[in-house]
Amino acid sequence: QLYSSSLDGTVKLWDFTDGILIKTFTVGCKLLALYAHASFEDSVFVIIPKSGERDSFQLVSVKLTKAADQEIEAKELSVVLDGVDKSPKHTAFGREGEYVASVKDLELQVYFFKRKQVNRFSLSATSRKGGNNRFTCIACHPKEDCIATGHGDGKIRLWRNFYHNKEYTFSTLHWHHDIVMDLAFSVEGTSLLSGGIESVLVQWHNGSDCKKDFLPRLGSAIECISVSSDGTSYCTSHTDNRITIISSNLRFSRSIQGLIKARDVKTGLVVDPRTKALVLNGEPGHLQFYCLQTDKQLYSLDIVQQEYIHQEGLKQIDLVKVAFSAQGKWLATVEEREDDTDLELQLKLWVYDEETQSFKLNTRINMPHEDHITAMCFRDTDEVEDNSAMLVTASKDCLFKAWVIVEDTDPEAQQSVSWSCDFVGSYHNYQATNCCFSEDGSLLAVSFEETVTVWDSFMWDLKCTFCHPPGKIRNICFGRLTCSKYLIGATDHGFLCCWNLLSCALEWSAQLNVLVLQPDPLSEHIAAVSWISKDSSLFVFKPNDPRPVCIQRNLCKDKIQFAVFVPRDIPETTGSEKHLWLRRSQIFFLTNTQELITLSTKSPEERLTPSSKQLVVEESLPMTPFSLLLGKHRHQKSQEDVDLGKVVLHSHPNQDSPAVKELLHTPAHVLPSASFLCPIFINSLLISKENKSAEEVADEVEMESKDSEDGSDEERDIAEPEQDDQQPMDFWGETACKLSKSEERELRKIRKMDYSWISSF
Repeated sequence: QLYSSSLDGTVKLWDFTDGILIKTFTVGCKLLALYAHASFEDSVFVIIPKSGERDSFQLVSVKLTKAADQEIEAKELSVVLDGVDKSPKHTAFGREGEYVASVKDLELQVYFFKRKQVNRFSLSATSRKGGNNRFTCIACHPKEDCIATGHGDGKIRLWRNFYHNKEYTFSTLHWHHDIVMDLAFSVEGTSLLSGGIESVLVQWHNGSDCKKDFLPRLGSAIECISVSSDGTSYCTSHTDNRITIISSNLRFSRSIQGLIKARDVKTGLVVDPRTKALVLNGEPGHLQFYCLQTDKQLYSLDIVQQEYIHQEGLKQIDLVKVAFSAQGKWLATVEEREDDTDLELQLKLWVYDEETQSFKLNTRINMPHEDHITAMCFRDTDEVEDNSAMLVTASKDCLFKAWVIVEDTDPEAQQSVSWSCDFVGSYHNYQATNCCFSEDGSLLAVSFEETVTVWDSFMWDLKCTFCHPPGKIRNICFGRLTCSKYLIGATDHGFLCCWNLLSCALEWSAQLNVLVLQPDPLSEHIAAVSWISKDSSLFVFKPNDPRPVCIQRNLCKDKIQFAVFVPRDIPETTGSEKHLWLRRSQIFFLTNTQELITLSTKSPEERLTPSSKQLVVEESLPMTPFSLLLGKHRHQKSQEDVDLGKVVLHSHPNQDSPAVKELLHTPAHVLPSASFLCPIFINSLLISKENKSAEEVADEVEMESKDSEDGSDEERDIAEPEQDDQQPMDFWGETACKLSKSEERELRKIRKMDYSWISSF
């Protein structure tokens, strides 16, 4: 079984193998850390805020009463230690639960349960050599009276004889060059594990500085270390949202990795046209290709191709821009490295290699601009011929450049084509901030501070300019499909503008602080994300109509940095008009805390139910050999009746309920009380009226009263409440339109007509 704690003030007891909640203990205050020790069977230890004091925390013991109820009040608290740190890594229990040790800032305190005594030990802020002595983590030896502490300067101290305030001793281990982030002893205590920002797991043997082993290149800084109860495996969690499983002989076993949490996402969110994967910054100097359907990383592409040095304050090469061509054949990346005086820039063009199924470097351009590159985009073409491919880069050096493919005349060149600059443009020596192509690629829009310029991308003539002072242009994009004659722009002074390219005039404008502007590549819709009163809100609109088709306020509390539309493999069927804009594409957002958010038209139950449970087998019958045979027979009989033009009523057996499954498959000794299970079981047997379609309800009424008149009051009285119950609810809380009574009567007459003659055609 497993205990968990939460900021909601509860401790929950789980049967984690079956995912069943057994009991809930309500403590009543925020729980910041939880410790359970075998020596204290009826108690757990939690860290809570100290009442009446800010940023002050206590370690307290919580008595867990053995009542039969599922929800229990746990109000019996006793303070163990005052002035502890809220981090779980700063408190640890000693051998056999005889003592608990906690560190905060420069102080170590040890509480002995039997003696009910606290010993405190302090360190100076810096050592004689200038090292940082601040405590960062703690671990206790499982068999001996020994405490290991990690420090800000990379040192590890092993404390002994701490039963005495003045006669204590400690020895020092030192390999880490920066902060020690976590420590853990092996099961028998023969080795000590440590980790830090170097991405190296260090194994110290018998507390000796001379005997140590290393497992390097684990990808990112190690945040936490855990040891399995049998001692055969170690587990590390990392700052990049990764979990690594390691065998006890320091051999890599496997990695659990979803979306990599990068140090800083500068590339934005981009979709790979080939795989429909989400592409953004991953490991330092890499692009991650993340599959949204499976929550797994497809692969990582090394762009910088240099070893990353894990050291704070060191200026290293950053991957800042990425763009794909329309069919995914070409990939463009921008790298930069900036120190106090110099700026290094590299523009790389990669071509997709069908043999290796990956991208291969084609062209490297050093210093394509004299200042930071602010935007980059490809011209959308069918890419049948490389001659039509074009890349545009905009920069703070007041220039935008167009790059095209040329034949490589060098006989020693490894490829036949490469990229070269074809045109350089500017506007009144203003900084170029954004660029984008129209849908057909004939026009290029480049924003220069407060002005948007529109260029002919073939002849490079300046066609027109737009301006909406005050404020610089933050985002621009062209309309698509039927709205391709519009250009949309957002300013940093809180205005959203729509210009008509045919009349060269402002079509409409709205006062909205837009941070992100993202067009859907498969429809006319454009998503605008605003930041209003410390909340991110979403507005979806078509350029030809200033009224939004969808407004989602308070989308999240964090600031949304990027958004992208991902095309669906199969268009989604939705009955709501407000959801039509999500039919062909799904929108994803990335916040400043690197949380990936999406909007869904499905209910929470549908999203959380595995796809295997959503499969319907022969009219929702349970999947058993008998039901498969019975279902096949019913399907044949139903088909015969339909061919004869008959109306057939089918019973709707109950779904194979998850509640019933859990009841039958869960071991009896971990089941909750019968009073808790009974309502769930009874509810699972009830048939919801919402499962009936409008046609089925009307047909039932007709079958029951086929001898009565069409417009009888009795039939209307029966049909109306059924119709009210079965109307589908709109996702945004509105009800669909209902048919009038006269329309219902006409519909019943049509149903009674024989259309079997159509089958002959």
